[in-house]
Amino acid sequence: MKMNKIAASVLGLSLLVPAAGQAQEGPTVNDPAADLRADLDYLLSEHFVLATNAMVKDYMDAPDAEAYNQALDQNAADMTPAIASIYGDEGAAEFERIFRGHNDYTADIVAAAQSGDEEARAAAEDEVEEFVVEFSTFLDTATEGNLPQEAAEEVLRTHEMDVLSFFDSYVAEDYEAAYGTFREGYDRMYDISAALSGAITTQFPDKFSDYKVDSATSDLRSTLNNLAAEHHALAVMGLKSGVDGAPNYDFVTWAEDMHTQDFKAVMASVYGEEGAAAFEDVWTANHIEAEGALVSGYIAEDEEAITAAKAQFETFSTDFGAFLGSATEENLPTADAQAAVWGHEELKLASLDEHIAGDYEASVNTFREGYAYMYGVGESLGNAIVAQNPDMFTNTEMPEEMPNTGMGGSQQESSNMVWVGVSAAASVLAAAFFFLRRKEEQA
Repeated sequence: MKMNKIAASVLGLSLLVPAAGQAQEGPTVNDPAADLRADLDYLLSEHFVLATNAMVKDYMDAPDAEAYNQALDQNAADMTPAIASIYGDEGAAEFERIFRGHNDYTADIVAAAQSGDEEARAAAEDEVEEFVVEFSTFLDTATEGNLPQEAAEEVLRTHEMDVLSFFDSYVAEDYEAAYGTFREGYDRMYDISAALSGAITTQFPDKFSDYKVDSATSDLRSTLNNLAAEHHALAVMGLKSGVDGAPNYDFVTWAEDMHTQDFKAVMASVYGEEGAAAFEDVWTANHIEAEGALVSGYIAEDEEAITAAKAQFETFSTDFGAFLGSATEENLPTADAQAAVWGHEELKLASLDEHIAGDYEASVNTFREGYAYMYGVGESLGNAIVAQNPDMFTNTEMPEEMPNTGMGGSQQESSNMVWVGVSAAASVLAAAFFFLRRKEEQA
């Protein structure tokens, strides 16, 4: 089955057999601690994406609601082998009982919203609170106190409030608030992952040697994964909302625009406003704007417009792959980068086409496949950046300055802004390349 392949490709052996002490030549984003964190990044952030989508689909009685609920349940099941590899079958069974079971509470919240039953809503919230206490206690016990119950309870309760706040805003038709909360809640899952993976590595130092989940290389990989996967999620959510004529469409695309602005702000901190503007032009013209053109084409049933929009994605893949190859000095080869970008575009478009055809199970599975795929993209980009600038990543401390890409541009002295630039370097490095190429073409 496709989804079994997805789980296997993402988890690999990083959780099942931590490879502490394996021979390495120079720094890399692949080490046992970073792999553990990346696996939990994927599973936990995907849980949030699927949970929020499933609730909205249920509330709207959408035809793909069941497909999202099945995916949400499968995401929980996918966590079980990872937990078993660390805490054994008994611990994994208890984890699955608690975590998989809590997905049922979302259905109760939706039913209460549809009926306007305040007592049912209160009862469902009580169930959520019981989960928070029970699961935080489990995590405390399982990690032998390395993730204390109080800390786990606080972060889990905040996560549940993110989900409920998103849903309540959606029901109130305050879509801007809903997708603002979506972005905050999505980002918070990476904090939970960092805390849990950190507790595990502390608990089992022999399995993870001296590797740390908060090393510069691990932070780089996690941040790239965060940005890449969020883009995929918002892009597919937006495309489906658009062709369905859903009332939230403009606000999913607004969230995607805010995501683009995050990239642009990072670029401005490193390459100035001109470089940031150049990146925004490239990123939007044959990519973000092409998504809007594709939706319009489908709504108008204009095959010529649909074909033209899809061609824009191919152009974007070629161009974006080329500048990533150039920016990383071919540490990420241009041909590989182009293929990787196009792989994302293909999965995004396939999920949309399956949705339009009414094959909702296939569409959601492809959505999940594309989401998992972005973690491979983040890993590859991270390794290219580290290979290009090994001196910046030779220890576990965060770099004190941005890598010198050889492309010019000024760097700001703020260490916080510099590290943000390093973390999103896959996009940052691109800005200068396009800016310089545009100037050369105009010369």
